[in-house]
Amino acid sequence: MINQDFQHLREQHTIASPIAFVGIGLHSGRRVILRILPAKADTGISFTRRDLPEGENRFVALWNRVDGTELCTTLSNRHGHRLATVEHLLSAFSGLGIDNAAVVVDGPEVPVVDGSAMPFVSALINAGIQPLGVARDLLVVRRPVRIQHGESWAELLPDHTPRITVSIDFHQQDIGLQCLSMCISPNSYAREIAAARTFGFAENVWQLRRRGLALGGSVKNAILLENGRVANLEGLRFPDEFVRHKALDAIGDLALAPAPIIGHYRANRPGHRLNNDLLRLLMNDERSWQRVAAADLLDGRINGLDRSIMGMGLQLEDATDGPDPSQAISCEKAPAWREVLDRVLGRTGDDTQ
Repeated sequence: MINQDFQHLREQHTIASPIAFVGIGLHSGRRVILRILPAKADTGISFTRRDLPEGENRFVALWNRVDGTELCTTLSNRHGHRLATVEHLLSAFSGLGIDNAAVVVDGPEVPVVDGSAMPFVSALINAGIQPLGVARDLLVVRRPVRIQHGESWAELLPDHTPRITVSIDFHQQDIGLQCLSMCISPNSYAREIAAARTFGFAENVWQLRRRGLALGGSVKNAILLENGRVANLEGLRFPDEFVRHKALDAIGDLALAPAPIIGHYRANRPGHRLNNDLLRLLMNDERSWQRVAAADLLDGRINGLDRSIMGMGLQLEDATDGPDPSQAISCEKAPAWREVLDRVLGRTGDDTQ
């Protein structure tokens, strides 16, 4: 029997009732009204800008529609219009297993709310997450893909779970070296990731604002570091809130894949550009992934997945540089999930050693 934490993977979901937010755009500084509406199965996540002409105002949340990655993820459409800072809302959708929703916003940017995904998560849960009774597809990573920009790198490895491992290393005293590794389910996402806020450095604020960025940023919607220390009076929500927010961003950026990814995302010092480049690398190499019906995979009706390829995810962890496992959050729910996929792939206990 599949662990309850992963039951949401079986079918598509939307929200049961509409919700609305009023907030500030992190970079534009403009007041923004955002509404999230239920959507039918197979429509995906769409965005509509009410301030643009009809016929030119729709944006599709897909990896190949990303048109900017400086300090946020920005989508564009075929009419040349843009919508910025979509990653926190996409992260909330993905973390909770919501496939279909219509987002309506009255400006060029999604509101930053408190700098985390928790306001979105709380509202989505309160609205109700509605199963649609339609099968969901999964995108299974079959072969490793890796990309590197300087000291930053990211990779996707075959694995039995939707899993994330992130490390960061800043010289600022209150950050330093931080590592996080965990399986992603609605429960773990809401508990461990959603509340982590974005962060910035006081010495960069005026330079960013001269360039028209971070105009809406404040200690109300971000962690501010000044002289290496946290300036927010309330302090941190987690001792390692910084790396948790990097994980939150990565989940949002990877949500632009055409289906939920089953694989292990590992990264050191990631950013939005690195995440999107990794996703482009994956999607452009059709040998590296396979799209399958979730129910078929979970119920053992898929025979085409190569067990030696799927098994590489476990072996490669030892061979690839990454965070110290002693500092990682363990995946307590993995064994039952792995047993299901082992049966699907015809693996025995000896195969997984």
